[in-house]
Amino acid sequence: MIELDDFDRRLLRAVQRDSRQTGDAIAEATGLSPTACQRRLKRLRAAGVIERDVAIVSPKAVGRPVTLIVTLSLERERADIIDAFKRTVRETPEIMAGYYLTGDADFLMVVTARDMEDFEAFSRRVFYGNPHIKGFKTMVVIDRVKATYDVPV
Repeated sequence: MIELDDFDRRLLRAVQRDSRQTGDAIAEATGLSPTACQRRLKRLRAAGVIERDVAIVSPKAVGRPVTLIVTLSLERERADIIDAFKRTVRETPEIMAGYYLTGDADFLMVVTARDMEDFEAFSRRVFYGNPHIKGFKTMVVIDRVKATYDVPV
């Protein structure tokens, strides 16, 4: 694990807010020179502290206004079944986020759809077509209150 100092933390807070800031703006926010910021960012990326730079896209703006939270239980807790479903989650573009859990469900997923008919087709293809799925529960999101992957640093 990489040791983070106060400058690293300031840098991480700045790029989490807006990763497209200029080097000068990041330097001003951190108290470092633009060159020092770039050097530290390179080190943080190489160490895996910054996993990747992303944009948060409005689902509504790209024709996918329906967001659903899905919890899913597998028929059996076997490593090969779990690994296969993890692959499905990673490879399915409609699944925006997926988590392998302990507790009442095995997986929690955030799914996007054009409409409920689109979600029905998705669930038939991804869930009903998988014999290892015991069941799933779906909650429809009324309002996206917050969308971020910011981590307090």
